[in-house]
Amino acid sequence: MIVLGIDPGLERLGWAVTTEERGTPRAMAFGCFLTQRTAAVEERLALLQEHVRSVIALHRPEVMAVEKLLFQKNVKTAIVVAQARGVVLAAAAEAGLGLVEQTPNAIKLAVTGYGAADKKQVQRMVQVLYRLAEPPRSDDAADALAIAFAGHAAATMLRRTGGGRGTLRA
Repeated sequence: MIVLGIDPGLERLGWAVTTEERGTPRAMAFGCFLTQRTAAVEERLALLQEHVRSVIALHRPEVMAVEKLLFQKNVKTAIVVAQARGVVLAAAAEAGLGLVEQTPNAIKLAVTGYGAADKKQVQRMVQVLYRLAEPPRSDDAADALAIAFAGHAAATMLRRTGGGRGTLRA
């Protein structure tokens, strides 16, 4: 199963395409899409959606894993992340992908064994789990790899219990 993990954001959107070979997670491709702060919000959202569509077309994932948006103190930040998340979810629906949505704590727990892990702990475990020579340079790409890892585990469980390609929200 190929999973596309997304760490949504308007300025930086982390993405990772992963799979599993003989029980070992493998990172096929990952990175971070950037948008210009000076561009109009709608242009930035359209650009992000096009980037996500191109990754879907190139790698043909079966499932998209996305971090759930939790309440944030900064309302303005929450709104722009929600907008970016919306275009990502639209791209997933358009491509007919299964969807896994998990909270940041659930993702950290799946990757590190500790739901309150810090960024460095997540980056280190991503490096170990995917057998990367070095941690990803971008925090957003590292987060997307973590999201994909947790999403793969959740999607596998969903399929084994007869859930098919539906949406799993944890």
